[in-house]
Amino acid sequence: MTTRIDLDGRPIKPMTICMIGAGGFIGSHLCEKLMAETPHKVLALDVYSDKIKHLLEPDSLPWVGRIVFHRLNIKHDSRLEGLIKMADLTINFAAICTPADYNTRPLDTIYSNFIDALPVVKYCSDNNKRLIHFSTCEVYGKTIGSFLPKDSPLRKDPAYYVLKEDTSPCIFGSIQKQRWSYACAKQLIERLIYAEGAENGLDFSIVRPFNWIGPRMDFIPGIDGPIEGVPRVLACFGNNLLRREPLKLVDGGESQRTFVYIKDAIEAVLLMIENPDRANGHIFNVGNPNNEVTVRQLAEMMTKVYAKVSGEPSLESPTIDVSSKEFYGEGYDDSDKRIPDMTIINRQLGWNPKTSLWDLLESTLTYQHRTYAEAIKKSMVKPIAS
Repeated sequence: MTTRIDLDGRPIKPMTICMIGAGGFIGSHLCEKLMAETPHKVLALDVYSDKIKHLLEPDSLPWVGRIVFHRLNIKHDSRLEGLIKMADLTINFAAICTPADYNTRPLDTIYSNFIDALPVVKYCSDNNKRLIHFSTCEVYGKTIGSFLPKDSPLRKDPAYYVLKEDTSPCIFGSIQKQRWSYACAKQLIERLIYAEGAENGLDFSIVRPFNWIGPRMDFIPGIDGPIEGVPRVLACFGNNLLRREPLKLVDGGESQRTFVYIKDAIEAVLLMIENPDRANGHIFNVGNPNNEVTVRQLAEMMTKVYAKVSGEPSLESPTIDVSSKEFYGEGYDDSDKRIPDMTIINRQLGWNPKTSLWDLLESTLTYQHRTYAEAIKKSMVKPIAS
């Protein structure tokens, strides 16, 4: 393998990475990238290894010995600090990040995203180890524009809705709206990490993902996730399409979102890993503002893409409207828009996403359709009666 060069033309030394949550959607794609394209070693920490099983066996793999799986739960495992000490860099993906849980399991959500992350930050700071922490675009909460009158022309001014890491305020709903438990916990751990950097010299980068999408995305209930559950919007719609059910549009599907392809996003993470001088001390939006749609438009596009990849005709009535109370329960609230400003990541790392919304949906739905068909063959799920 040829020597890798960083953005400033310097050779990159092989490093050991402690990856917490390596068995999840993002972690599995990053492990693949690191094994295929770099000499770095990975200490892969997670409760499950299904999504990285193909990287761990057989022993004839070219990267054998460079990735070692450690089955552990960071809540209560004395091995955690020792593994962080063994590494040059720790990346923390661990979180509860399923919207329905924010309402129904707010305590678990707060503990998982704040309390359980505290030892990771402390061990990195105490042992002078670099940390890349995964946060969320939800820390921004609602846009300033959402508080303007509906007919205000300022609603179309990017200054009122584009989200900037260093200047945008974080605006949440009332305490009774428990949907914000996730965003608040994530914001507080960000503030703690930032304070550790300011007071104790912790080298850190914080990543705010804006809807990373692709194969192995969580989850198809009953196949790679709980039998019951309400995942994020794209996974929800994917499940509906697989089961030939109408796509449920919460409160009319008027919220706006952006989506970025997982392989584009992983390129950004690798740049952070290998360019610490450019990445340390920064918070990075990682998204694709060119792939902006309303949830209703997303449903319409996914219906067309799925018809193409599956060969199945679309339903006569492909969508139905439901209220947020009916879908998520009491205490739900939402942000109107999540459009990332890309100035900082472009300036520091020269990163820009490439994949169009249609192409990332085609890749994701092709994978989900194939996985679902294989699961039916293995009798993991029951086929939908026609």
